[in-house]
Amino acid sequence: MATSPNQYVKLAQQLPPRLSRFFARYPPQAIVASSALSKASSPSTPAADSSASSADHISTGQDGLTVPSPFRCQKHPITGKWHDPVFSLRRQAELVKLARQHGVEELMPFSVKSTEERLRRREENGLRVKGTGIGQRVKGKESERTLKGRLEKRRQAMLEMPQMIQTWKERGHGRGWKKWPK
Repeated sequence: MATSPNQYVKLAQQLPPRLSRFFARYPPQAIVASSALSKASSPSTPAADSSASSADHISTGQDGLTVPSPFRCQKHPITGKWHDPVFSLRRQAELVKLARQHGVEELMPFSVKSTEERLRRREENGLRVKGTGIGQRVKGKESERTLKGRLEKRRQAMLEMPQMIQTWKERGHGRGWKKWPK
């Protein structure tokens, strides 16, 4: 489905200011690619370099340079030092939630906070709660761990109660009585 630039403008006007500022600074790859293709079709403009990974670089600016993803760490080409992402994980999560609410999450750059990535990790790792796997038990408190044994001991005592009462009546009151109750 081909979307005209007018539809993108209408969509951008409906977005909250935070998302519109984000998309103005970091245009979505889909929009940049379509505009780059239209420019590439004209003979005066060279085609954009497609060797850059779409996860690490999200768009090509007017000067032909790739804009790094604001959600990933970047290594400085000269010093070799790593620079933190522009947006922290908390702010990434907020932006992704906001984009999801407005139906434009697929236009966001790759993030570990995106819905697809979260689902992939959940599928890969499971719940990661100790004891929820097959044949495992949650440790619990000591009273919780010994509850079954205590309940079984009480049940057996209740079943043996008539015999105990009979023995108490025969021997009773300290005459050879060694069993509970004292």
